[in-house]
Formats: sequence, C-alpha cells, structure tokens
Amino acid sequence: MKSVVFLLIALVVASNQTLNYEDVLAAEFEFFKMDYEKSYENSYEEKLRSQIFKRNKETIDEHNARYARGEETYMMGINQFSDMLAEEFQEMMLSNVNTSEFASSIDFIYAPHNIDIPHEIDWRAKGAVTAVKNQGECRSCWAFSATGALEGQHFIRTKQLIPLSEQNLMDCSARYQNYGCRGGWPSHALKYVEDNRGLDNDQAYPYEGHVGECRFRRSSIGATVSRVAQVRRDENALAQVVAEKGPVSVAVDARRLQHYRSGVFNDPICGDPVNHAMLAVGYGHDQRGGDFWLLKNSWGRWGEEGYMRLARNHGNMCQVASYAILPIV
Repeated sequence: MKSVVFLLIALVVASNQTLNYEDVLAAEFEFFKMDYEKSYENSYEEKLRSQIFKRNKETIDEHNARYARGEETYMMGINQFSDMLAEEFQEMMLSNVNTSEFASSIDFIYAPHNIDIPHEIDWRAKGAVTAVKNQGECRSCWAFSATGALEGQHFIRTKQLIPLSEQNLMDCSARYQNYGCRGGWPSHALKYVEDNRGLDNDQAYPYEGHVGECRFRRSSIGATVSRVAQVRRDENALAQVVAEKGPVSVAVDARRLQHYRSGVFNDPICGDPVNHAMLAVGYGHDQRGGDFWLLKNSWGRWGEEGYMRLARNHGNMCQVASYAILPIV
C-alpha cells in the first residue's frame, strides 16, 4: 500500500495539487483491488464498491483512533470484506442456524475435573493445529470447525496431524441437518463421522466450496470419532477442556468481526445469536486486552494471520462457551 500512496503523493506534488483524505482513500482502494484480486462487473459496481470501501475505511480509521487513545482493545483493518456492506458480509459469511437443533447430535455433556490449569496454552506450538484454511464464499464454517477439532484430537492421540476433508462433510452429512453453504452445526458433522466410522483426509477429498455428490472412500479415512461431547456451558469448563484435552469447536456471534485486524476483541454488543463456528486452540493474557481466547478462523487472510483473540472472562463474550463441542476419538 505504501508504494501506491507514495506514487499518488508524487503525482499530486508534481501537479501542485493539495493531497487530501479522499485522494488517500482512492489510492488505498486501488491497492485493495490489486491485493485481494478484486474485479467488478462494470463501472457502476466499481463505483459502488469504491464508496462502500471508503465508508468502511472511515469506520476503521475512527475505531483505530480510539484504539490509539486507549479506548479500544483491538484494531480494525482492511481485508477481503472491506468492499462489502455489513448486511452483505453477514449474508455471505454467517449462518442462520437454529439453536434448537444443536443438541440433537450430542452423546453426552462433558464436565471437566476441577483441576489447576496453566495460565496460557497454545496448541499450535504443540503441533495439534493444521494451517489456516479458507471456506470462500460459502457458509461452511461448521465443517471447518468440526475438522479442526477432530484434527487436533487425532493428533493428540496418534501424533499424526492429518488435514481432514470439509468437502466430505459438505457432500455427505445433509441428513444430519447440515445444509452445505447455508450453514450447519459442527456437532452434527461429527455425529456423521461417528456413525460413518470415519472421515476422509483432505488430500483425497479436497474442498470445492459447494455441495456435490458424496464420494466418501473408506480407503481414504484420516480420522474417526467414537463419541460427540458438549462442553458444560461456562468459560471455566471450556478453559479446562482446552487445557486438558486440546482444540475445541465453538460457535460465536461474528456480526461485528468484519473489520477485525488484531488485539483482543471486546464488544459488549456481541452476543446472540450465534452464527459462525470457529476453533478454540488456546487461551492467554494480553497486557492491554486482558484474558483472551485464541480462536482459529476459516476466512484465509483475516485477522491475526487467520486467527483472532476474543475477550475471556467477560461474561461469555459472543457466546463462545455456549456451544462448545469436543470429539472423542
């Protein structure tokens, strides 16, 4: 971005014009299009996207000014969603799941022992977390959260980190009340794996971003599930399970996450309804933002290299501990 902005400044200076905020926004939009390989159907749409981008950038700049004054605990930034209205972002990336369906695939409630746990933990450092994935323009977060939890549990048991197939879940678990790109529940996906006696690996059954014909092959199984457990609904229980057992599938309200860049996300408006599944891979403490959950997302280049930190011990922020799922392998 700097090279584009500097070029604009040079051109403005050469023509004896005054550089203003609109000029900078225009330059940043050009860089945004190149960086995220954005193309639009016609000049009308490009103008519309430019205006949306500029309004979003103003929101980002205003928020980050508050961050600089110590009034916020996280920063916003430009990402692949910066040319979208909030309503468009929610329609494309967030699910409209029915919470009454959540428990139908649960085998039992896991109530962890009240044990001493470390002050921080990061399962990435222990080798239990695969690389960040990208669900694309498909509301398939439920599949990525399910595979992430199972990948971690399989690694902890076998010491083999095997990327698992979200597409297998997309194509084959519809009868478990999962709806492909229209949303679903990680618990249902893992129940399918339990009943199916396995899930294919990602190399044999790669992600396509849309529902197709079920092509599960028993010869390509990467992991199995024996039972599906719900973690008791409180943050202390979730912390104990993450510390003792490994990565856990969680569901959150992600409506306010469109512009998240870094830091500990803390927003009192974040709550019901849950609409996005992620993976809790650890927790810790930040000097500025306080206690946090470390969450792996499935939006590719977003946040902190595909991750975010969410405020912990702040009244179950974004409902992070309300729908936590642990596959037993």
